[in-house]
Amino acid sequence: MSERELPRAVDTSRQRRKPVARIDFVDADRAIRFLTPIGLTTAEGELADAAAESVVRALGNAADPDQAALLLARLAEVAGHEDLIDRMKDDAGFAERLIAVLGCSRALGEWLCANVNQWRLLDERPEDFTDLLDEIASEVGADLASPYTGASGQIASTTGSEAIRLLRIAYRRALLDIAGRDLSGELPLESVADRLSDLAGALVQTALAVSAAELGERAHGVRLSVIGMGKCGAHELNYISDVDVIFVGEPIGATSEDDAMRNGASWASALMRICKDVAWEVDPALRPEGKAGALVRTLEGHRSYYSRWARTWEFQALLKARPIAGDAELGADYMSDIASLCWQAADREGFVEDVQSMRRRVEDNIPDKVAARELKLGPGGLRDIEFSVQLLQMVHGRADESIHYAATLEALGALTAAGYVGREDGRTLADSYRFLRTLEHRVMLTGLRRTHLLPDDEDELRALARSLGYSGVAGLLADREAHAREVRRLHEKVFYRPLLTAVAAVPGDALTLTTESAAQRLRALGFERPEGVLKHVEALTAGTSRTAALQRIVLPAILSMFADAPDPDGGVLAYRRVSEQLGRTPWYLRLLRDEGAVSDRLARVLGSSKYVADLLGRAPEAIQMFAESSQLEPRMVTAIEMKMFAAAGRAQSQQDAVSAIRSIRRHELVRIASADILHQVDVIDSGVALSALNDATIRSALSVAAKEIGSTRDIGMGDFPCDLAVIGMGRYGGAELGYGSDADVMYVYEPRPDADPDDARKVALQTIELMIKLLAKPGADPAVGLDADLRPEGRNGVLVRSLDGYASYYERWSQPWEAQALLRARPAAGDVVLGARFDQLIDKVRYPEGGLSDEQLYEIRRIKARVDAERLPRGADPNRHLKLGRGGLSDVEWTVQLFQLQHGNEHPALRTPSTLNALRGAVDADLIGSDDAHALAESWRLVSKCRDAIMLAKAKASDELPRLPKDLVAVARLIGYPDDVTSEQFLDDYSRTTRRARNVAERLFYGEA
Repeated sequence: MSERELPRAVDTSRQRRKPVARIDFVDADRAIRFLTPIGLTTAEGELADAAAESVVRALGNAADPDQAALLLARLAEVAGHEDLIDRMKDDAGFAERLIAVLGCSRALGEWLCANVNQWRLLDERPEDFTDLLDEIASEVGADLASPYTGASGQIASTTGSEAIRLLRIAYRRALLDIAGRDLSGELPLESVADRLSDLAGALVQTALAVSAAELGERAHGVRLSVIGMGKCGAHELNYISDVDVIFVGEPIGATSEDDAMRNGASWASALMRICKDVAWEVDPALRPEGKAGALVRTLEGHRSYYSRWARTWEFQALLKARPIAGDAELGADYMSDIASLCWQAADREGFVEDVQSMRRRVEDNIPDKVAARELKLGPGGLRDIEFSVQLLQMVHGRADESIHYAATLEALGALTAAGYVGREDGRTLADSYRFLRTLEHRVMLTGLRRTHLLPDDEDELRALARSLGYSGVAGLLADREAHAREVRRLHEKVFYRPLLTAVAAVPGDALTLTTESAAQRLRALGFERPEGVLKHVEALTAGTSRTAALQRIVLPAILSMFADAPDPDGGVLAYRRVSEQLGRTPWYLRLLRDEGAVSDRLARVLGSSKYVADLLGRAPEAIQMFAESSQLEPRMVTAIEMKMFAAAGRAQSQQDAVSAIRSIRRHELVRIASADILHQVDVIDSGVALSALNDATIRSALSVAAKEIGSTRDIGMGDFPCDLAVIGMGRYGGAELGYGSDADVMYVYEPRPDADPDDARKVALQTIELMIKLLAKPGADPAVGLDADLRPEGRNGVLVRSLDGYASYYERWSQPWEAQALLRARPAAGDVVLGARFDQLIDKVRYPEGGLSDEQLYEIRRIKARVDAERLPRGADPNRHLKLGRGGLSDVEWTVQLFQLQHGNEHPALRTPSTLNALRGAVDADLIGSDDAHALAESWRLVSKCRDAIMLAKAKASDELPRLPKDLVAVARLIGYPDDVTSEQFLDDYSRTTRRARNVAERLFYGEA
């Protein structure tokens, strides 16, 4: 060979080897040795002829090309390679089916080699699968189509070892047909499982006939029905799986029950032996009492057991019950009388917890060394999907027959269509179920053995991945991990959904009551106007829309939750209003269905508070914060302020800017009030949060007003003629605001250097007036009431005063009550430096050096006595008035403020606008005993809680405890009393607490200070 010819010769060699080298053989030379004798390649690795190309290409697509080549060579050797290989060359479809089986299932390939002509089944395939099922019975002379009445009429003509041999061949032929169609992509997963289940039923039915023939009279006198359970019962059987069954028997004629059950047990045992010898074990462990129980029971025996002794998991197993063989009429009776009991199991106490506990036990029993490879039982495996679906079915299926399906995918589809599972969640679970079941099938096909474990051998994993269309192992493992992660997430979302427990707690008959009986039940639950509640329910659930379907899911549970609230009727009305606004919003009803905590919190809030119900009616999107308890924690003032300033900055006008600010405020009010109702904050926390919210609102609104005034005067903020500050007073200044409180304020300004003082005053007044107007303007959001009556000269005084003006006034005209009012002053908004200077200015007024003079002390005591005598509203009960009544806010606050005026100059701990902080300071300074301080603080907290609770409950402020016992109980429950508190118990506590505080206040306020 010349040097010029050498490259061409090398190229030719590569070209010749290309068809075989392209195949992913582990040992290409070995494969060539297998393929050459059967006429597909030459010894050099060339294609034997053009027709061999399609066969070689099919080998290249096999899951395990090496295994496929070996088994094909063995099969061709025993079957006559000319005939087999010629058919493969002529029919590419046949070649692909055969090689797919050989490359994926070593066990089926070896069976084909041992049973020479059975490969023809993949070539001359029956059009109808029932032909293969009939073949099973016909091999032993049994007629599956004949009516079944005891052993007679179905006696097989062939028994013993010959029957076993014939049945094995017939069973494997049917299995081969299923596998061939499965691996070639002709059958979807559901059809594969359905055919495998029908195949199991045909084998069990045939085994009944064979065993009857073998037993003779020992199988007489009894009607026997075989109830398929588990995957077989649900038409979901795997390639290799135990067939779970329950046997039901009934005596025939004069046969006694004992004799009939004894013969039935013999018959069932013989059936089980035959099925095990042919294909797989028949497992009756799901029968009553399990392996310790009788193998065969009468229908009445089953009924008695399930009505008295059955455990939760046994009812769960009945979901998949189906007669698969034997007496059809008896099987139908079992389904009607026994299997239907599964739809009542959710009424059992602790049902949901039992199912959840059982799932955890299954998971805990998985050996650690195989948990990561477990496709069925492990986290994110098939059992997670099945348990989730079954739990939803059993809880909701009591009233909804549309979800009564045995098969997991059918049930999941029905649950999704009915709204019990979200559309996206349903699709994800279905896709993962198909993926995991297909993976499980491929693992089983390899050796035709029962296993749910991914192989840990690299070569086996590669073959498994190729059988599913993956180019390598990494892609398969990544997808398996992703599916497991999603399944686990959705399993925990659905399976541990608190709403399930709530729905399960509603009796099954209550889910499908007539109008009259429903009204009676609602009245018994505590609804005062059940007819009105039913109208709300009807309005929400009418129609066939998905929104109505979702309402039908959540309403049974949420009505029970409302029944536990102080005002269930008002709660349902508020729920309807919110739902009508948000019903078509995608997230709303999904949130209620999927997050039980949201439903519970929403019911408690709406059923307790008209105030929050009104706020949510205008801000229903705020419900989203109920999903996490952390979302109900009051926000920091800086975060609120930043959000308000940002929203105002995006607005096109001053009105839009303040509207955005007020909208944010409304949202935060929902947050604070809901946390209060749910007892996540106490009265101190809510007072601080409400005051901080007002701070942020006033600051941002003041900025908007200043910008607007500046724009009308064509000046920027840097050219503003004055600095402004808003001073919080009263409960606002003390960070003790309630839900019904206006914000007491004073306004101070100071002209900037070189500014015209008169112009500065005008601008300050215009800015403050505009801010007040914008915050008080009627609208969808709650107005912010700003009360400046505590300013110098009260309502007769100027609204805005300069810092020098305040200094002059307090130096010349200040009265004791004004010094007392200044005790609660603090800078709340505006210029920080100006606010601090004002604070410094008033310190000498509110904390006078040397304390109070005798005249000043007398005057304060005189005013307090006059307030007690004259300010109490006509007809008000002094024992129930929260502000001016005995032991009320006035008693506590005036007492504390008296000590602040007298001793604030010498004790810094008293220099605080907070009542309780000042009270603690007085104790630390040994001015008040700890017991006295505790009595005052306890009363102040209780009275403040009551004021807030009244506003929350009625959306209307009041300083007097309600008169009606029902309203008193509502107040008591809102402030933390247990659900069973009575109005008398609450009033006794209130009277005792406030009476003790009154005694302390009178002694400290009017006695020696």
